[in-house]
Amino acid sequence: MLKTKSFTLIIGLVFLSSCATSKQAKDSDTAEIEVTKTQRVQKHLVDKTIPQCQDCIVGSIGDEQLKQAQKKVYFLYGAEHLELSNYYFDIPVVYNAATKKWIDYFSGRGRKHFKRYAQRAGRYAPVLSKILNDEGMPRDLIYLSMAESGFSNAARSWAKAVGPWQFMPYTGKKFGLEVGFYLDERRDPLKATVAASNYLKYLYEMFDSWELAMAGYNAGEGKIGRAIRRYKTKNYWKIRRGRYLKAETKNYVPKIMALAIIGKNLSKFGFNDIEFKKPLDFEEIQVPANSDLYRVGEVLGLDFKMVKKYNPELLRWQTPVKGESYTLRVPVGKKEEWEKSSKEVLARDYKEYSLRGYASLYNVGRKFKVPLKVLTELNDIPGRKRLYPKTKVLLPFRDDHQQRSHKMYADLYEKPRRSILRKRRYQKWIRRGKRSGKHIANPSQFYTVRKGDTLWNIAKKTGVSINTIIRTNYKLVKKRMILPGDKLAIR
Repeated sequence: MLKTKSFTLIIGLVFLSSCATSKQAKDSDTAEIEVTKTQRVQKHLVDKTIPQCQDCIVGSIGDEQLKQAQKKVYFLYGAEHLELSNYYFDIPVVYNAATKKWIDYFSGRGRKHFKRYAQRAGRYAPVLSKILNDEGMPRDLIYLSMAESGFSNAARSWAKAVGPWQFMPYTGKKFGLEVGFYLDERRDPLKATVAASNYLKYLYEMFDSWELAMAGYNAGEGKIGRAIRRYKTKNYWKIRRGRYLKAETKNYVPKIMALAIIGKNLSKFGFNDIEFKKPLDFEEIQVPANSDLYRVGEVLGLDFKMVKKYNPELLRWQTPVKGESYTLRVPVGKKEEWEKSSKEVLARDYKEYSLRGYASLYNVGRKFKVPLKVLTELNDIPGRKRLYPKTKVLLPFRDDHQQRSHKMYADLYEKPRRSILRKRRYQKWIRRGKRSGKHIANPSQFYTVRKGDTLWNIAKKTGVSINTIIRTNYKLVKKRMILPGDKLAIR
């Protein structure tokens, strides 16, 4: 069983601004993993015992400390000519053409990106480093988070990977994070780092290689497992030479290594002027379920943005509706103000919708892109119950918000990328063809797909129903769109 650790003191943590990065959806084989659900209160002590690493991003440890550490360490061979300050790492780091390409990028054209990530590291990396170490993971895996999100808990990719560790929804839930309408713990740096530690531990135990574990974090363990079987090797660099892995995964591991090399040798690459951001201390208070964060802010003398800054996992204007209470992080000194206050903070300013005809909460949910469960909890009405015209239905939007234009609800109304829409339309055709098409048992005539062909124009060319083509060639077309050279049975 993968277990998370509890933490004992409330001191510092840092929450960051947005820096979205692109990440492909992960290809993961289904695996049953028992994970202990992390508790809502996740306390942590910033590790003040980390020896100061000269010439490093804060949160890193240098050569002297690693040489004395009771763990496996790796020397950076092939880079002796660079005359670096630090050559030792607790993850494998190599200096080759692929790594050099990324070093050249971050010390050249991408210099501004590295500097921005490094500045954020002052607030963020020491906490990540401490949690990774507590979980028995290498501290230098902070550079994986740097590659994923630039140390931003607000980072969100087009593939819906979120947070400093860029968890996809399924993987986040699999490793104990709550991902819902009101709450997305992938944005909580503490919980997300515990979950990332458990995921990386699982990947390392599966592949017995940090290079493959990091590649698996990007592409999914299923993809890397198939690559190992295809090339009959567990050597990442040999697998990388093949065509099976996508370019993103081929670049992913060298990118992490390049960030680690620069991050532990800042002055060598010209980063002498980085002003690391300081951690923000916080305290925790208990607020009722369904609390209005605007009202909480008024009690504490904080604006709404400041409340959200300390609690990035909260997606909306209120805390989750269900439950006895919720733990909020607030600036140091505000806990006493909260305990002295008796002001009502429950969320009451909900937008109301009056039904124009007979409908159910299911119909309302489809209209406003709100999950049915959210509406049933808010209105205490069964989701399929038929409601009369003019029935008032509470919506989870604040009354003074225009939900379709307000940034807070952008995830509900965003338009999918064209590639995703094409894939959805394709899958719809495949399901229809499987259901309605005629299966050709012993085909004698085949069509070789040419460049520019689609199932639709092949059906027109050959005079064969598209549904029949799909049903007969289902094993091929269910996996992917057709490619030039594919042979389709048509008669």
